[in-house]
Amino acid sequence: MAASSNSSLSGSSLSSDPEDYQPPIWKSYLYQLQQEAPRPKRITCPQEMENRPKYYGREFYGMISREYADELLAGVEGSYLIRESQRQPGTHTLALRFGPQTLNYRLFYDGKHFVGEKRFESVHDLVTDALITLYIETKAAEYIAKMTTNPIYEHLGYTSLLKDKMVHRLSRGRTEPRRVTFQRDERITSPLVRRSALKDTPEKQCSYEKIHNFKVHTFRGPHWCEYCANFMWGLIAQGVRCSDCGLNVHKQCSKLVPSDCQPDLRRIKKVFSCDLTTLVKAHNTTRPMVVDMCIQEIELRGMKSEGLYRVSGFSEHIEEVRLAFDRDGEKADISANAYADINIIAGALKLYLRDLPIPVITFDLYSKFIQAAKIPNAESRLEGIHENLLQLPPAHYETLRYLMAHLKRVTQFEKDNLMNAENLGIIFGPTLMQPTELNALTTLNDMRQQKLVVQLMIENEDVLF
Repeated sequence: MAASSNSSLSGSSLSSDPEDYQPPIWKSYLYQLQQEAPRPKRITCPQEMENRPKYYGREFYGMISREYADELLAGVEGSYLIRESQRQPGTHTLALRFGPQTLNYRLFYDGKHFVGEKRFESVHDLVTDALITLYIETKAAEYIAKMTTNPIYEHLGYTSLLKDKMVHRLSRGRTEPRRVTFQRDERITSPLVRRSALKDTPEKQCSYEKIHNFKVHTFRGPHWCEYCANFMWGLIAQGVRCSDCGLNVHKQCSKLVPSDCQPDLRRIKKVFSCDLTTLVKAHNTTRPMVVDMCIQEIELRGMKSEGLYRVSGFSEHIEEVRLAFDRDGEKADISANAYADINIIAGALKLYLRDLPIPVITFDLYSKFIQAAKIPNAESRLEGIHENLLQLPPAHYETLRYLMAHLKRVTQFEKDNLMNAENLGIIFGPTLMQPTELNALTTLNDMRQQKLVVQLMIENEDVLF
């Protein structure tokens, strides 16, 4: 099918200067087809039907045959009516004329009208959308099948600029994971990792990748796909939008978009219970500001506090801290003037980590860490934990590294705070790692391994990270 009305990118001239950014020219072919699509024409029943459902209008004909419906709609493109099924009384069928034939769809109502995934306020809107979709998919089937083969996404100036800024910002503050090998040193008698020596191997190359959080979206007014530059057709639910960065694409194009979501702070509604990678990308930081700020405050005035992280602060005050972070972000006041009890800040940090939708030690790696903790040989056990750490998403790895370094410092004040690595492991084990499905028996059985994983990461923080 000829697509002479399609526009292409004008030169695709990229520049590192935002002022030189040339926006793409959106392709108009599918938009023109939508404008040409047949309009719905309701065929009204000449008499009032006593058994007509209250949510249908005069287009309801009661129980008539498929053949009679075809006669009523014959020759009128876009005409439609609703009939009660003869084969299944009590069910309803939408009869719609498109091209040379009458199409029949089982029609449902649950507060909105639908024949498939899309739900409409009125039958008229449903038919309008159906005619647009049928017309475009009939006229441009070959075009639609090929429209993702030459995407504009990777060539958009603003996309490249965002990516460059992000890489530059993160490269300044990120600590790359180190790959280490644990090997026995006969000069040291300790059976644990202090026998271990570092052995250089290639560093794991990583970037703060984040998949887009696409959700079906209804666009008001004409919208074009930001992946393929084609029009997003239909009346409602024309495509999907990333709820974190606002990228708008076709549903089929969303499967091809790279994992390069750069969240927009205006779309991040809260700090607590927000995905860890989403939060750090939105704020252009290597770790969540909650972790940084709480640890800095604790190290400033709480390292000698007896029972640090074990003693609970008042839950009402911890909730206040949570609300302050959600409301004010990095401007939240958690100083001694606002909260004299350091246990409140420690409690807020634990709450933040516990409420993450994906734990710091991610669901998919949970069982691997549990199995590593069960390895009887000390060196092999640490080797297993280290290998699992290298598989963590970068933001999760950096957060865990920073937290373990802090908890290691906490243990250095054990004479005052009475907190050693084992005690902290008991507290942070179930906070940092959780099974995918919360099962009381599984959680109980894994508690020892959860504790041991965190304990070993604290004791061997300088080697594991």
